[in-house]
Amino acid sequence: MKKMHIVSLVLIAVAIAVLISFMGDVTSYDTIAVAKEKPGKAVTLVAKMDKTQPLEYDPVKNPNYLEFTALDTLGNSIKVVYHNTKPTDMEKSERLVLKGSVVGDHFECKDILLRCPSKYKDANATKQNLNATYEYADSAKS
Repeated sequence: MKKMHIVSLVLIAVAIAVLISFMGDVTSYDTIAVAKEKPGKAVTLVAKMDKTQPLEYDPVKNPNYLEFTALDTLGNSIKVVYHNTKPTDMEKSERLVLKGSVVGDHFECKDILLRCPSKYKDANATKQNLNATYEYADSAKS
């Protein structure tokens, strides 16, 4: 074989190895029902906090314990236990991304990411206002 063929085969093998390693990092969002079917397995949930249920967090007693109920888009609920400080403005967040696993009757959360769409709504409103301004300017020229 020529050196060029060998180098090409090595580069293809490296590219395949890189693609396979990235496949392990691909995250999909699960529902609460699917997460309950995979006890002990790491999953990522997108849910919102159930504001009708009590939120248990006492920073004086234990600042590293948070317990609340989460609801997914299908209406399923699960108790979430988070052993860290409560994220700021968690109650204002529209969606929560919860990473962890189901243990017994609750979700042991390792990480909470807040999704606050308010900044995107403001950006969309600004974009709509700009479009309306351009349409008005175009119609005034005619």
